[in-house]
Amino acid sequence: MTRPAIRLENVGVSFRPFVDSRPTLRRGLKRAQETVVALEDISFDVMPGEAFGVVGHNGAGKTTLLKVMAQTLTPTFGKVVVNGTVSTLLSLGVGFKQQLSGRRNIFLGGLAVGLSRADIDSRFDSIVDYAELWDAIDRPVSSYSSGMFARLAFAISIHLDPEIILLDEVLAVGDASFREKSMASMEQMLEQSGTIVLVSHSMSRVAGFCDRVAWIDHGTVRALGPAKDVVKQYAEAVAAKKGGR
Repeated sequence: MTRPAIRLENVGVSFRPFVDSRPTLRRGLKRAQETVVALEDISFDVMPGEAFGVVGHNGAGKTTLLKVMAQTLTPTFGKVVVNGTVSTLLSLGVGFKQQLSGRRNIFLGGLAVGLSRADIDSRFDSIVDYAELWDAIDRPVSSYSSGMFARLAFAISIHLDPEIILLDEVLAVGDASFREKSMASMEQMLEQSGTIVLVSHSMSRVAGFCDRVAWIDHGTVRALGPAKDVVKQYAEAVAAKKGGR
């Protein structure tokens, strides 16, 4: 039996939005009342070779869910099991050293995930070719546009040979030709039994690319199933809410 690439079992995340440095009893009670539940009782599997989408309104808990899957955020309760190496694009440019060049950031990114300098050297030309950044690779990344950030971040990510990629809307800022190239790379990864989790507000992209989708609503799974079915449910709910205003 094939084991899941990612398994979430009754996962919940809660936090307090602020901490008073000199709490009184009254303030302490106030803090307790202001605990925010970001995720509650989330359970599902993502299988190898699957493109899994996550949709929901702003603040629904989508990015928190990706952070839990990436194991950069420990859930308050529940269990997360990840079987495979993970490459994460949760936020554009996060992890880049702004004052350093694109070249230096490629090496730092590779070293951070355990590649040797020789491994990075062997991938370097391919990464820069993919990102189409030869003219800017020795400039500080602080001078890059959002599209250049996207190309470099995705190029590094895909060339690390991950078994699982977590994407949070990063492809939305690339131009049309780069999005097409990125999607082709992800299709190839899926054919090799890689796993992709994609958070996006583009319903057409999610419906067209993903196999299954989870609709996250106020931290819970409101629907989970075939991509087109769940996207349709979500779109109808959004339209109904707008119509009721």
